[in-house]
This record gives sequence, C-alpha cells and structure tokens, in this order.
Amino acid sequence: MATPAIISRPRREAAAARAAVSRARPAATSAALAAADAAALMLAGWAGYFVWSCVNPSLGLEFYFQLAPALAAALAVYASAGLYPGAGLSPVEEMRRIVLGTTAVCLISTAAMFLAKETGAYSRGVFLTSWFFSVALVPAVRALVRRLLARRAWWGVPVLVLGAGRTGRMVVDNLKARPECGLVPVAYLDDDPDKAEQDQGAPVAGPLALAPELARRLKVRQAIVAMPGIGRLELMGVLERLESSFTRLIIVPDMIGMASLWVSPKDLAGVLGLEVRQNLLVPANRWLKRGLDVALALLAGVPALLVIAAAALWIRRASRGPVFYTQEREGRAGARIRVTKLRTMHVDAESLLWKHLAGNAEAREEWQRRFKLRHDPRIIPVIGTLLRRTSLDELPQLWSVLKGEMSLVGPRPLPRYHLDRFDGGFRALRSQAPPGMTGLWQVSARGDGDLGVQEALDSYYIRNWSLWLDLHILARTIRTVLAGKGAY
Repeated sequence: MATPAIISRPRREAAAARAAVSRARPAATSAALAAADAAALMLAGWAGYFVWSCVNPSLGLEFYFQLAPALAAALAVYASAGLYPGAGLSPVEEMRRIVLGTTAVCLISTAAMFLAKETGAYSRGVFLTSWFFSVALVPAVRALVRRLLARRAWWGVPVLVLGAGRTGRMVVDNLKARPECGLVPVAYLDDDPDKAEQDQGAPVAGPLALAPELARRLKVRQAIVAMPGIGRLELMGVLERLESSFTRLIIVPDMIGMASLWVSPKDLAGVLGLEVRQNLLVPANRWLKRGLDVALALLAGVPALLVIAAAALWIRRASRGPVFYTQEREGRAGARIRVTKLRTMHVDAESLLWKHLAGNAEAREEWQRRFKLRHDPRIIPVIGTLLRRTSLDELPQLWSVLKGEMSLVGPRPLPRYHLDRFDGGFRALRSQAPPGMTGLWQVSARGDGDLGVQEALDSYYIRNWSLWLDLHILARTIRTVLAGKGAY
C-alpha cells in the first residue's frame, strides 16, 4: 500500500531523504565522541598524576598507568548513560551525566581498592585530582569536538519529523541551527499535500502512513511527532502505528515557552502527567546556589583584587574622574541594589550618548533594539574597550555576591530605562531570581541579542534553573569572554 506512494509522488523527496540518511552515521558520531572522551580522560589522568606528584615527589609513573581500568570503566559508564551518540541531550544534561558517571567510577574504584586491601599500591591523591580534571575536561573536549565536527555530513542521528506545520518547521529550524545537538532531520511526513510544495527546510516525503515503510527503507530509528494540534485519540492512533517502527519517539507538546529541562513524567494511577519543578522556589536549592556563590567568589577574590588594582591605575591615567561607577538597579523581589563596576566610560558619558544619537538615525535604531552600541562614543579608549570586551569591569560585583545581593549566575541587573521596555509579567518572573554577574543571555547572545532574545533567554534560565545549569553557564562564560564575541 505504501510502496506506490514512495515510487510516485514523493520520489524526489524520498531520494533526498535517503541521501541525507546515508551521510549521517550514528556509529561514526559515537566513535568520535568516545575517542574524545578517552583522550580527555587520559589527559585528566596525566594532569592529576602531575599535580599530585608535585605534592608527593616519591610517586612513580606506574601510578598514572594504574588509572587505565578506571578509564575503561568510565567509557562503559558513559555508554550506559546514553552519551554515545547522545543525540538530543542538552549540554546541561550531558554535563550532569558525565559528572555523575565519573564520580561513580571514582567511588567504585576507591571501594574496590579498600576491598582488595591494596590501598598502599594506589594513590588516592592521584584519583582525587584526576577526578577533578576529568569532570572539567571531558565536557570541554566533547564541546570542542562538536564544534569542529557538527557540520560534517556524517555527523548525527537521522530523524523523521511527523508534521510539517509551524511546530514541525520550528523543530527543524532549531535542529539545523544547532547541529551539535546531533539530531539530523531528513524528511517531513504530513497528510496535507500542499505542504510538499512549500519550502520547509527539509523534503516532505509523503503522508504519515508512509512512516513505517520509510523508516524501514531508510533505516531511520527515531521520529519527532510535531503535531500539537491533533486530538488525543488521533495522537494515540499515530503512536500505536509507529511504535513498532521506531525505537525512539519524541513528542512535541503544545507547551512552547514552558520549562523544558527537568520536566519528568509521572504515572498518576494510569494517567500521564508532567511534573514541572520550580527549582528556584525550593529553599534547599537557594542555599545550594548561595553556597556555590560564596565558595567561588572567595576563590576568585585574590586574583580579582589584583586585576581591579591594575585596571584602576590605568583608568586613573586614561580619564579624569572616579575609578568606579555605581548605579542603582533592581534586584531579587524588586529590591533596590547598588551595582558597582570599573568605570569604562567618560564622566560626561550621558551627554556624549545623546549627542551621538541625535545625529545618527542608525545608532538610534540600534539603541532602541538593544540599549547597546557597537561604536559607542562613551567608551574610554583602550582600557575601557579592553575591560568591556573581557567583562573584567564586572569584577567589583564579587563583593555584591558575597553580600548576597547578587549571584554569580542569573539575569543581569538592568537599569530602569531598560527594564521599563519589558512587560509586567516578565518583570515579575525576573524578580524570582537573584541578579547575576553572568547569565544565559550573556553567554548566548551577549550584546547581539535584542529585547526579545533577552526576554526569551532570561525566561528559559529562571524556569529551568538547576545547579548544573549554573555550572554550564559559568563554563561557557570563560569561553565567551576569551572569544570576545558580542562584547562592546
């Protein structure tokens, strides 16, 4: 029944899908990630051995080679955690699985040493330092490999998208914009024949009834059901027809904009429910976030003071006026806080800005969209540009973090004129989280994001908060600062 349809109407579309599938090789993707993990773990083991040998010079090279069983066990644990190829995993969830898997391997290895009564032949210090380097290096190396390989034709896992409407197109656009996700949309299936004539970003290979045949012919084992508008009974019928053809079905519900991380299914006496946890409202989570803030702020305190002192001397020589700039902004629950930065602008910055905007229509439009200017006349040459490009002008806010007025990660505290451009609902949501020195907006779009992007990213952060998300953003902050993208 399905074969004539594949031969007649969607011949060109099915051929295009087949070509895309033949290029995407999940096994090659898994092999590349496994090789990256092995290299990262070996490097972490060497770094752990080297650091601990500085503490205990009597360590021999044999202590490094004793880490080999743990390396093999880590790769096996990663595989069981679904990290190969790990298609569709968010970076935050991937990091969580890596950290938990690596920690489990280290704990099991340590327990095995004690049970075997061979603790004298091993170095617990090497294990501990190697664990520390592993949880940092493995996610970093995987991210680098994805950045280098994600646009290769063989990268990823092929997936069919059922539904070529607005939701299906959004899914395909997002997956194509982020190939490192690993899901490669090869074709749509949709019962509306008019969809085949439209540019959907992927070929429309035919109606939904072709799914089992197309999955068999193209050897596609995953599908995304992007039809939020259909009724419950119709959706159940679609799933029943597909469950024997695909090993993995991802259903996109009509809940765009709500939390997407840490949503877990619940069996309510035979009824499917989705549990959405408001993590930032849980007192224990707030204390956990506060503990991370204090620990890292204290750790960064001494080097930050040295940088602030050097920058202050440079600012004093380059521009008349105070070294620091303080402005009142809105904190958590609407509280007024004073945010201090190293001064990067001339003391008459306000008049310079309005004079520049008055004579430049393009600059006025840019200011209205982002409240930032690529070519800002207010910036102090060299030192001001350097501090803003590296975000080192924010270092004095570590004191606000220690006082509890701010967090290391959160929505940026914005000036009144910036906040007034957002609606009341978003401002109320924003007030649930403490303002941060860095945030998802800063590491994703930085100065390039307009008001819509700022609202979307801050909303995502607040609704999906977890300690893992904070750690992910802190790690990305380092990369973003070094790259300097979107900073001006």
